Amino acid sequence: MKSTTMCVLVVMLVGSIMGKLSPPERSYKILMLLPVSSRSHRNVFTPLAEALADRGHKIVMLTNQPKSSKHPNIEDIPHDLPYYREENINFFDNRKNHSRALLMLETVLPAVARELYKVPVVKDLYKRRKEFDVMVIDQLFNEVAYPFLHEVPFITVSTSGMEPRMSSVLGNVPNPAYVPHFLQDHPRPLSIWHRFYNTFSHIRHALYWRKWTILPLIQKAISAQFPELPLLLDLERNVSLSLLNSHFSINAPLPLLPSQVEVGAMHCRPANPLPQELESWITGSRSGVIYFSLGSFVRSSSMPVQYRDLFIQAFRRLPQRVIWKYEGELEDVPDNVMISKWLPQQDILAHNNVKVFFTHGGLLSMQEAIYHATPLLALPIHSDQPKNSMFIKNSGLGDFLIWEELTTDMIVDALTKILNEPKYKENVLRMSVPLRDQPVSPTELAVFWTEYVIRHKGAPQLRSPAAQLSWVEFLMLDVIFLLHLAVIVLLFTLRRIFRVITAKILGSSGKMKEKND
Repeated sequence: MKSTTMCVLVVMLVGSIMGKLSPPERSYKILMLLPVSSRSHRNVFTPLAEALADRGHKIVMLTNQPKSSKHPNIEDIPHDLPYYREENINFFDNRKNHSRALLMLETVLPAVARELYKVPVVKDLYKRRKEFDVMVIDQLFNEVAYPFLHEVPFITVSTSGMEPRMSSVLGNVPNPAYVPHFLQDHPRPLSIWHRFYNTFSHIRHALYWRKWTILPLIQKAISAQFPELPLLLDLERNVSLSLLNSHFSINAPLPLLPSQVEVGAMHCRPANPLPQELESWITGSRSGVIYFSLGSFVRSSSMPVQYRDLFIQAFRRLPQRVIWKYEGELEDVPDNVMISKWLPQQDILAHNNVKVFFTHGGLLSMQEAIYHATPLLALPIHSDQPKNSMFIKNSGLGDFLIWEELTTDMIVDALTKILNEPKYKENVLRMSVPLRDQPVSPTELAVFWTEYVIRHKGAPQLRSPAAQLSWVEFLMLDVIFLLHLAVIVLLFTLRRIFRVITAKILGSSGKMKEKND
């Protein structure tokens, strides 16, 4: 047994020296939990799942998406519940009213929690959960899957980067003096007002999600089915590792724990050859090509007619060709516009003749554009997209527009400016180089740490002692109270001593005066 362990350690060390992953000690069984997720979130999980599967591990993915993987070591299990599906949500309706989006989550997440464990394939999977060596769970919106995590090592994947709530659970409470809320940001350095508002946003969102509304509703639904199960927040505390979809080259550098590993742009890859028709369309444009897509979660066909007509009129005036990801039929399409309901986005962005990415400003799309060094024009719709769009503008990677202000001239002028000013291409190329300049790929890094957690039985050595502290202990409020109390006692004592001394001095002076009299 000792000799076998030594051989494994030697192989691991040799692999580390060579800069390559050593062969796994055995084939692991890994369950990935994405019961409430978008296609974009799944796109973060897919490269990790495929890389692990390539190493001989058996991957099971519980999702709310149709089966997609063809890898023999990956088994897709859709639960087929109708909630949080792209075809059922129109984000244009909720774009100006964030409370409607929150109300949707207040309805959807408890409903999933009530019905998920009644689905036969999910029920069977739950019974077999201890067969798996580790769970990998989508951190956002997936507290409904926490019952799977009971007494099993698990890893979270934070598709939006370092999310303050999960970071705090790990023991790394973000400082709002410089760590932005994951949906908002402000000009740097933060003014006193921005620091106050940022602090308020951190606290308000955490309380709303974990204490006041969302999690209590989910907890009620889960407790009705699993009365013996610990509270969801207690299950969450056993997290071994968090893989963050961020990188210091394109995000603000932040202090991280060993249990927080940046694997930003893990889904990005070198380009594959384009289909012949698409390749000919792109290379045949003397003025270059603009690629327009609103992402995988927002359907362009659901946009209001007035905006759709604006884009048609604006694209007709451009000398460039336009590739437009559009899921329906369009009339009066200009000759310089190609419409398709699906497109190989990264392969398009990597093409030298694609000059601008006209995007909704989603994080994954922004990372792909930076990776392939394509300037951006953002048109944010919801969630973190306004924040990402502001980053695009402030970093000189492009510009952004606002839906309510859109005109044909504005669209044409914004695209023309980015096409004609070399600084945008130079800036995005300057950011692309350090993003690619890494000792190992983000996928390899994620694979290493996933196997590390399995090899070390949950890797308790990664866990910060701060994770065990209450908020009173973490903020040292009890110590501050004692220090204040000590100062008060000291001042009170000094005051009494001063009074006694003063009284004695005044008393002696009075006696001397009487004696002299």
